[in-house]
Amino acid sequence: MRKTADKKLADITLSELKETFREVILEAMDPDYGLELRDEVTEALHESLAQQTRGEGVSLEETRMKLGVK
Repeated sequence: MRKTADKKLADITLSELKETFREVILEAMDPDYGLELRDEVTEALHESLAQQTRGEGVSLEETRMKLGVK
């Protein structure tokens, strides 16, 4: 996410205005947009993907059955 100094609307370029709109839309769609993951979360995600590759873990169907969710 780009940080800029406060400017008056009359002082910004069309490109800057468009970029600002893009940022606002992305933030509205995803409140976590632009945030970084903690190292522990990144490592956990990598391990989860590795488990899936090895055929380990619990399938969605198994989880649904255990929780009684359709």
